[in-house]
Amino acid sequence: MENLIQLVNKIQRACTALGDHGEESALPTLWDALPSIAVVGGQSSGKSSVLESIVGKDFLPRGSGIVTRRPLVLQLHKIEDGAREYAEFMHLPRKKFTDFAAVRQEIADETDRETGRSKGISSVPIHLSIYSPHVVNLTLVDLPGLTKVAVEGQQESIVQDIENMVRSFIEKPNCIILAISPANQDLATSDAIKISREVDPKGDRTFGVLTKIDLMDKGTDAVDMLEGRSYKLNYPWIGVVNRSQADINKNVDMIAARRRENEYFANTSEYKHLASRMGSVHLGKVLSKHLETVIKSRIPGLQSLISKTIIDLETELNRIGKPIAADTGGKLYMVMEICRTFDQIFKDHLDGIRPGGEKIYQVFDNQFPAALKRLHFDKHLSMDNVRKLITEADGYQPHLIAPEQGYRRLIESCLVLIRGPAEAAVDTVHGILKDLIQKSVSETMAKLGGAAVDSLERMREESKRATLQLVDMESGYLTVEFFRKLPQDAEKGGNPTHSLFDRYNDAYLRRIATTVLSYVNMVCSGLRNTIPKSVVYCQVREAKRSLLDHFFTELGKKEGKQLASLLNEDPAVMQRRTSLAKRLELYRSAQTEIEAVAWEK
Repeated sequence: MENLIQLVNKIQRACTALGDHGEESALPTLWDALPSIAVVGGQSSGKSSVLESIVGKDFLPRGSGIVTRRPLVLQLHKIEDGAREYAEFMHLPRKKFTDFAAVRQEIADETDRETGRSKGISSVPIHLSIYSPHVVNLTLVDLPGLTKVAVEGQQESIVQDIENMVRSFIEKPNCIILAISPANQDLATSDAIKISREVDPKGDRTFGVLTKIDLMDKGTDAVDMLEGRSYKLNYPWIGVVNRSQADINKNVDMIAARRRENEYFANTSEYKHLASRMGSVHLGKVLSKHLETVIKSRIPGLQSLISKTIIDLETELNRIGKPIAADTGGKLYMVMEICRTFDQIFKDHLDGIRPGGEKIYQVFDNQFPAALKRLHFDKHLSMDNVRKLITEADGYQPHLIAPEQGYRRLIESCLVLIRGPAEAAVDTVHGILKDLIQKSVSETMAKLGGAAVDSLERMREESKRATLQLVDMESGYLTVEFFRKLPQDAEKGGNPTHSLFDRYNDAYLRRIATTVLSYVNMVCSGLRNTIPKSVVYCQVREAKRSLLDHFFTELGKKEGKQLASLLNEDPAVMQRRTSLAKRLELYRSAQTEIEAVAWEK
C-alpha cells in the first residue's frame, strides 16, 4: 500500500512540472483527481509547528505576517532506521539538503522568485520531499494561513486572495482537510473550522487538530473539544502540543519535543484517557493510513479518467498534426500529404461522408426552381406588352400568316429573365464550395485556402459561361415541333384580308401570350434539369477532379523557403503540441504505474 502514496507523489511532481497544479484547463487534470491532504489554519494557529512535529524537523520559514505565500507540497518518505535524513526540491533536481536550515532558506528564496519580494502570493506550488526514518509515508499540502488584515507592503485584496486559494484546494472532493485550530480560542471563531464547514458541511473530509492545549487558561481544558462535544466531526479530534517560542529560540530538538508532548498527555489528568490518540506522531499515522485508504478507493476512477484523457489528448494531437520537417524534401512531402488530406476531406464533404454537400442539392431542388417561379412570365406577357412587341416586330410590313418575329421577340424577352436565377445558382454553389474549402482547410493547413479559392473562381467563371450558354441556346434556336403541334386556324392566325385593327384584337393577342407562356414554361422545365448538370460538371466535378493536381502544379514552382513559408505555424500551435505531447507522456506513464500498483492490491 505504501506504493500508492509514492505513486501519487510522483504524479503530483510531474503535474507541477507540466504547469498543471489545479488551475483551469481545457482538459481534465490529474492534479484535481489525486487525493491530497491540505493543511488549513489561521495565522498563529500553530499550523507550521504541527507540520514540523509530524516531520520531526525544524524546516519551515518563520516570521510575522504571512510567511507561507505559496502552497508547499510536502512529501514524506520513510527510509531505513539509521539512514541519514535529507531533503530534495523538485526545482533543484539531484541536489540533496542535509542541513534543514538551508531547506528553510530555500523555501523562502523560491517563494520570492515566484512572487517577488512584494509579499504577494502564488498558487504555483513548491515541491519538497523529505526522506527520514522518523516519518510515515505521507503527502501534505501546506496552504497560506488565513488572515483578516493585510500587513504593510501587501495589497488589500490579499485577505480575499488567500481565502480564494485555500478554497480552490479544499472544495475539491478528493481533498482531505486538516483543519488546525488553537485550543485557547473559541472554536466558533476558528478560521479553519469556518471555511471547512462551508466546503464540507457534513465533515466527511475534515480532520480536526487542536493546538496550544498546554496554553489554555488555568482551570479550563479541551476535553469537550477533543471528544467532539463542542464541534463534532466524522473523525476524532487530535490534540498536539507544539514547541513553545522559547523552545524554538533554544533550538530544542524535535524528537525531544515529541517525547515531552507524549509525557504531557500521559501525565495530565484531564487527558490521560485520550493519550493513546493524541500527539503529532499519532496524527501522522492516522493521516497516512487514511490517505492510503482514500487513494485505494479512487484507483478505478483514476484509471477511467486517465484512459479517457489519453484518448482526448491523442485526438487533439492528431487534429493539430505532426511537427514540421526540417529539410526541403521533408517539407515538400509534408505539404503534399497535407494537400492529399485536404483533397480527401473536401471530397468527403461533397460525397456525403462529412456534412455540407447536401446544400448543393438544396440549391437545385428548392432554390433554383423557386427562383424560376418568381419570374412571373404572365405579367411580362400582358396585353399591352404583347401588342407593343408584336407591332414593333412587324415594322412597316404587317405579318401575313403568323407573327413569327413577334413570337421570337416575346420568347427572347422572357428567356433573358432566366439568366438571373441561372447566375444565382452558379454563385450559390460557388459559395457552398468555398465554405467546404474553409472547413477542409481548418483541418489541414490555412495557406491552402487561397490557392483552392483561386481555382474555384476560375471554375465559377467557366460554369457561369456554360450555364448562360444553355439559356442563350434556347433563345437562339426555338423548338419548331412545339409550334407545329399548335392548332392551325387561318382566321386566328391572321388573315391578311382582315383589317389591321382586327389583327391586333385582344383575343388574338391573348392567344399569342398563352402560346409564348406555354413555350417558356417548357423551356424552364428543361433548364431545371440541364442547368444543374452544367453547374455540377463545371464546378463540383471539376473541383473534385482537379484541385489536387492544381496544388501539385503550384508546389512544383516553389523553392525551399517558399515551402517553409507554407508550413509556418502559429507559435501558439507549436507550444500547444509540445504541451499536449508532454501531458500525454505523463498520462501514459501514470496509466502503466497505476495499473501495476492496482495488481499489487
